[in-house]
Amino acid sequence: MTTVGGLAVDSATDEGGVGGGTVPYVGIKNIAGPANRPMPIVPLEISDGALRGIWPSVSEVTAGGDTFRLAKGELGGATYSQQWFQYCGLEVAEGLEPDPERDGFLRSKTAYDWQSQLDDGDKLRVEHFEDYESWGNNIGSDGLGKPAVATWRSQGEDVKEIQVQVLRTPVVSKMVAGEDEYSDLAGELREFLKAATDADFIAWMNRCTHLCCNPGYKTMSGSAKFEAADKVYCNCHQSVYDPFSPTTATFASRPRPQE
Repeated sequence: MTTVGGLAVDSATDEGGVGGGTVPYVGIKNIAGPANRPMPIVPLEISDGALRGIWPSVSEVTAGGDTFRLAKGELGGATYSQQWFQYCGLEVAEGLEPDPERDGFLRSKTAYDWQSQLDDGDKLRVEHFEDYESWGNNIGSDGLGKPAVATWRSQGEDVKEIQVQVLRTPVVSKMVAGEDEYSDLAGELREFLKAATDADFIAWMNRCTHLCCNPGYKTMSGSAKFEAADKVYCNCHQSVYDPFSPTTATFASRPRPQE
């Protein structure tokens, strides 16, 4: 095990991969059910009116005598790395190859009625979320934000999909500013959120940390039975996450294939 830029990096494992290891990250808190850790936040930015996931800079890393590329860097005081997303089979996705040139725009994948006005693969744009302070779909409370499901770094034929949940919510501004119920939110989390969100948009990897299903925010009416109508709910085994509770955690990132 070698430590590189604050990350514990394994050069190789029994599975013959590289770049795995123990990694700290920022995610949305797991609050109920069998999921034992948060789902990682996907930092984003707005580029010409479209949402784009932020990808860390790529450098060569030498660990255990092997040299390989790793996307990592500092973002809002945190060490942000592709390792955050190397779990549940995503480690073999082409989009997690440390390629800075891969398309990083968040592209619509229809999961909500409103997304039917878009074609799958269209870029998500700020204008699509103008009603985010009043939007509702008869699940939970209206006005908490407007969600969408997207794919990220998944363009091309026969490419393993990386699915991301996007939410534009006025709560983001409150978290960053430490207002109201967020007055005691840790300064390091506020600093990270300031860098990882934009114009009230926040996103996270839509992959349950329990058994790798795709959860949903306000996608299932039955979530109310589990007090999750305004939360992220996974109907496979009733895991619940709170998108309004960012937190830090650590997990064993899986190695990705040798390049």
